[in-house]
Amino acid sequence: MLHCNRGALYVGHTDNLEQRIAQHEHGAIPGFTADRLPVKLIWSEYFSTRIEALEMERRIKGWSRAKKLALVRGDWDRISLLARSKGKGKASTGSARTGKEDCHGD
Repeated sequence: MLHCNRGALYVGHTDNLEQRIAQHEHGAIPGFTADRLPVKLIWSEYFSTRIEALEMERRIKGWSRAKKLALVRGDWDRISLLARSKGKGKASTGSARTGKEDCHGD
């Protein structure tokens, strides 16, 4: 997960994290991150297969901004609370951003 300029979050998956981060940092990948430089890696996880990585990317993309940031902090209690309160209005982040603005993949 990358933290981008203006506070946006970007989620993707790759087979070569160092190379992909360098590409994003230098604006070599047109689109979301290139328009929001600078970017900083704030969370990553290793998965044994590309399919597992893609499944996790898709899952995280569906999460609220608050839940993504709780993941970055490793705050599993907050993640659990946010998962339970989904749709009940209890876990509002106060952000006007949509999930599409907060999270895009490679």
